[in-house]
Amino acid sequence: MRATVVVSEYLVYIPAVVIFLRRYAREQGVGPWPGSIALCAVLMQPSTILIDHGHFQYNTVMLGFIVASLESMYAGRPLWASIFFVAALGFKQMTLYFAPVVFAYLLGICFSPRIRPNRLLGIALITIVAFAVLFAPLFAGSLADWYRNIPRPDNLPPLMKSLPMQIHETSWLYQVVVQFTQCIHRIFPFARGLFEDKVANVWCAIHTFYKLNKFDPSILKLAALGATLITIMPSCLIIGRYPRTHLLPYALASTGWGFFLCSFQVHEKSVLLPLLPMTLLLGSAGGLSKEIRAWVGLANMLGVWTMFPLLKRDELRIPYTVLTLLWAYLLGLPPMSLDLYRSRSAAQKSVELFTKTKLIHISYYAAMLGWHLLESNVSPPPTKPDLWVVLNALIGASGFGIIYLWCNWKLIQAVIFEPQPPTLNPKRKRTAPEKVPLEKVKDQNIGAKGPKDSSDNSKAQRASNS
Repeated sequence: MRATVVVSEYLVYIPAVVIFLRRYAREQGVGPWPGSIALCAVLMQPSTILIDHGHFQYNTVMLGFIVASLESMYAGRPLWASIFFVAALGFKQMTLYFAPVVFAYLLGICFSPRIRPNRLLGIALITIVAFAVLFAPLFAGSLADWYRNIPRPDNLPPLMKSLPMQIHETSWLYQVVVQFTQCIHRIFPFARGLFEDKVANVWCAIHTFYKLNKFDPSILKLAALGATLITIMPSCLIIGRYPRTHLLPYALASTGWGFFLCSFQVHEKSVLLPLLPMTLLLGSAGGLSKEIRAWVGLANMLGVWTMFPLLKRDELRIPYTVLTLLWAYLLGLPPMSLDLYRSRSAAQKSVELFTKTKLIHISYYAAMLGWHLLESNVSPPPTKPDLWVVLNALIGASGFGIIYLWCNWKLIQAVIFEPQPPTLNPKRKRTAPEKVPLEKVKDQNIGAKGPKDSSDNSKAQRASNS
């Protein structure tokens, strides 16, 4: 069974990442060597490898379709982008983290720089058709059950009680509606609680100090919805107003962090979604610079660290240690190297990290190392058996919040200071023609006409002599 994870990864995820990074690096003017380092870093992400090959899941299929959709946007193929994104959404509902940004971008390219109704209609139709193909097997199975008089399940989805009309139970439409509402119930799992286990997000952090189970679930749903909308609104508005491909990785990362921190029913492995576009930034122009490498590295190291309690239950401590340290060595990150946070010369001061950034990053790396020492050597008190797990979630939530703010700042900075994406072959400036004095032009014209006039005069003299 685990071999199917490897096969699906080679069929979907790896080809999509390779094709995208080739195009991305070419458009950003990145050479083959930095592009190869970025490709290696993306494919060796410790979080993705440990969750899919250790915890045994198929997240790389979803991530591969997302990258394929992103590559189609860069290639100027919005219809294919819609198809791939619907495929990712159909495979795992966690893809909803990116849905607002994808919707805003596709809507933006239909109205900017000019209104294109044909493109808007095409995207809408292809999305509807893709969803129809996706749901067709489920509806066909429901109709087959109705035709063969197979009894329906006793437990109906909660949405069946909220339908505005009554459908007779013996009708074929009833079976189809039951199947559809069951799918919606699975995509939006409001019945499962605000968060899953001890996850590093806002609600788990608040619940540590003030128990949220005192509130009615309907209030918690509205609170999660409001907080999520507030956190994702800036990136959606920016990418909708400025639908440019070089802004997409930052917008996707910002929205992914907003959903992970504030949305309803978050799992530890959901951190894979915001980590994907952040790690793809390594293939951009300046992707291996100190700033981007430091922030992308911190996000990945913090992300895999917050999943350690889950990985520990699966006896994955040794793979966790090996893969995490190997990835840190590849990118020159702590604890394997401190070169990122060392100041060089005064001439290179512009490429150095800010002092506050260095302090924040070093503090989180020290906290992660200290937590591992405490967790492995000190038993928690009997009255607080989850002390180390809760501390892990609190540190992770604060770090992810800072990373979310950085993604938003870089997105705003890219809009203000880099309104157009960099190009490989910039257009050459046209030089104005050299000004020539009018008298010189007249002299040149007279000189050019001189031989012709003399030949005409000689012809006239010959005619008169004859």
